[in-house]
Amino acid sequence: MSATSGDAVIQVEHMSKEFVLRKRAGRFRREKVVVRAVDDVSLSVGAGELLGYIGPNGAGKSTSIKMLTGILVPSAGSIRVAGVDPQRRRVELARRIGVVFGQRTQLWWDLPLRDSFDLLRHVYRVPAERHAANFASFVDLLDMGSFLDTPVRQLSLGQRMRGDLCAALLHDPSILYLDEPTIGLDVVSKSRVREFLAEVNAERGVTIVLTTHDLSDVERLCSRLVVIDHGRVIHDGTVAEIKDRFGEFRTVVVDLEEAVPALSIPNCETVRVDGVRQWIRFRRTDVSAASVVASIAAVAKVRDLAIEEPDIEDVVTRIYTESP
Repeated sequence: MSATSGDAVIQVEHMSKEFVLRKRAGRFRREKVVVRAVDDVSLSVGAGELLGYIGPNGAGKSTSIKMLTGILVPSAGSIRVAGVDPQRRRVELARRIGVVFGQRTQLWWDLPLRDSFDLLRHVYRVPAERHAANFASFVDLLDMGSFLDTPVRQLSLGQRMRGDLCAALLHDPSILYLDEPTIGLDVVSKSRVREFLAEVNAERGVTIVLTTHDLSDVERLCSRLVVIDHGRVIHDGTVAEIKDRFGEFRTVVVDLEEAVPALSIPNCETVRVDGVRQWIRFRRTDVSAASVVASIAAVAKVRDLAIEEPDIEDVVTRIYTESP
């Protein structure tokens, strides 16, 4: 899934960022402490990718995004985004990227939402016809028609987030950075945001880099997952590859015709029984799902069944635990 340097829209080579802190070392003395927030990260992102960039608090996710957008200057390494150096050509790059920070907004607080969009057209110098077409499309996709004339300060968190997503995309950026875009949103708002992101990625080919603590965002949206911890990339691959490598167990959830004691299936463990439903876990390297299902059918009458893949949150916890 990684792009080569020839077709990458984001190319990062040995990117690092250090911050100097001064800590008290006695009553009158302070000593200098160097903290490396991002440590030797190399990464290529191809056009049209939807990349999940995840890690625990303090891992370096937001610092990485700020360097990719030109807000921060790296202490070492090189960065190319959309063919330019973010630090040297910030204004040019700003017209080619969109950014959404979940806890901040680029909308004008006291203006109706519609007016914010109109002002942004002038900020980005978007042709009127192009702006109008994008505006109509996004209002429909994000279902914003009912609150376009509401001042931003009166919007719910979910409505404001939809407004921020629209604002970030009205100028047709080729790359969209999302930093915790679903934080604090209710289930319905999260679903709408996810559907919209999948749409703009598939239909418009927008490259999306998503940082989040909500692993369901990653599982439902991203084809590729980069895991960062203590400033270093500890895993880079597809979500499926990461599950295959670190998701050791799968589970068959079976509904039987009648309640029976826990089934004893070779190479498996029945981890839960609830009436006619049983959860039977097996190690993917020991036995196939097909053989487990056949063994269950041989000893009990099956009404329905499903196979549960390992939960991605558990998988990522294992990655953190096993990383050096």
